[in-house]
Amino acid sequence: MKNQSSRKPSPLLSLVPILALVVLLFVAICAFGSDALNGASQVVLLTSTAIASFLAIAFCGAKWEKIENAIRDNILGVSTALIILLLIGALSGSWMISGVVPTLIYYGMQIIHPSLFLASCCLICAIVSVMTGSSWTTIATIGIALMGIGEAQGFAEGWVAGAIISGAYFGDKISPLSDTTVLASSVTYTPLFAHIRYMLITTVPTMLITLAIFTVAGFMHSAEATSQIAGFAEALKETFHISLWLLAVPVATGILIAKKVPPLVTLFLSAALAGVFALFFQPELLREIAGESASLFKGLFITFYGSTGVETGNAALNDLVATRGMGGMMNTVWLILCAMCFGGAMTASRMLESLTSVLFRFMKKRVGLVSSTVCSGLFFNIVTADQYISIILTGNMFREIYKDKGYESRLLSRTTEDAVTVTSVLVPWNTCGMTQATVLGVSTLTYLPYCFFNLLSPIMSIIMAAIGYKIKQHEKNPDIPVS
Repeated sequence: MKNQSSRKPSPLLSLVPILALVVLLFVAICAFGSDALNGASQVVLLTSTAIASFLAIAFCGAKWEKIENAIRDNILGVSTALIILLLIGALSGSWMISGVVPTLIYYGMQIIHPSLFLASCCLICAIVSVMTGSSWTTIATIGIALMGIGEAQGFAEGWVAGAIISGAYFGDKISPLSDTTVLASSVTYTPLFAHIRYMLITTVPTMLITLAIFTVAGFMHSAEATSQIAGFAEALKETFHISLWLLAVPVATGILIAKKVPPLVTLFLSAALAGVFALFFQPELLREIAGESASLFKGLFITFYGSTGVETGNAALNDLVATRGMGGMMNTVWLILCAMCFGGAMTASRMLESLTSVLFRFMKKRVGLVSSTVCSGLFFNIVTADQYISIILTGNMFREIYKDKGYESRLLSRTTEDAVTVTSVLVPWNTCGMTQATVLGVSTLTYLPYCFFNLLSPIMSIIMAAIGYKIKQHEKNPDIPVS
């Protein structure tokens, strides 16, 4: 009896913590607005964790030790991501104050025509993300610069953030350097490059549609911000020492990434290099940040960890160049930890298993199988609040089902990425959603309607399943229709 596993809860009981989470989050957002991430959302997640744990122990015989171990494992699984998040905060601050981002903005405003900005923004981020394998790094570096250019050209922040995220997650999805790409292929036992080639069938059409939408939107944008662009450029030039030499920092970062230097090392060295450039190119700004002491050392360290405000003479530009450093990431770190607690409790209590089992009844045909996989991936992203956990759970849950149905593993690996990797950034309390909202300074719900690549990918996966293009099925299961 001591080693006996807990009983699987009913789907109805398993739904209670989810409903509690949704209701409490709604109340918190109504009460606190955008400040909900400063603590209210974290309390909601911990409260939902307590509800899930209580129901599992009281009605299913679950042991608290098992739930606690699951929570610990979840937190351990995102520990590297938390450090990366802190380093991104340091990098964002150092790249801004050193003049790297202002230089990119200054020259970018003069090169990229407003009519083609959104499409160019998406394409640039896609290329950078393919080369780096990281949507997080792409958004935290070139993404921030593009946000500044877009704001100067008069675009709504939701449109610009949507273009940045669409491009960044294209690369994150198909790059062989991407951890999610490697994870999805590994969990489903699919060779990496076979997985990538098969994803192109759904990914390329989705990206073409996305670029078409952004191109049309760009041409519909009225170029009324010409004077604002000139004002931004002049204010940047007067506040920062603009120099092409500063572009050596992103170039060096790109080389480190190309050499496959670990992300933690790359981000640290990039932030440190930007700090060195700040000492040489922006000493007056560092003294201003340091305050009365006017110490370059103090100003540099505040740039890494704290909030900075630079007076440019332009109110909009002041907000753009303000940074929060590592300290600005702490609410996100706190929220991620609480989200991992909820995901651990739901997994250990077998509530996730119970809820997803409901989907199995819709798996009689190919479209139903793929649709169920997509829905499960989305569900895991919402409930576990982490794309890595969602990929693992989706892959493990459906691997044997696809095998029994006679389908190739690459169909599962592709569907998993279409459903999980690109949609994680659309969930406000998911690690990706929280991170990108924090880095870009745009709320998840603001950019969500404009992330066309992310929204269309799951739909394209189901459409390709309905068409049946390049989908093979073994003859040992003739009872499963091919079309």
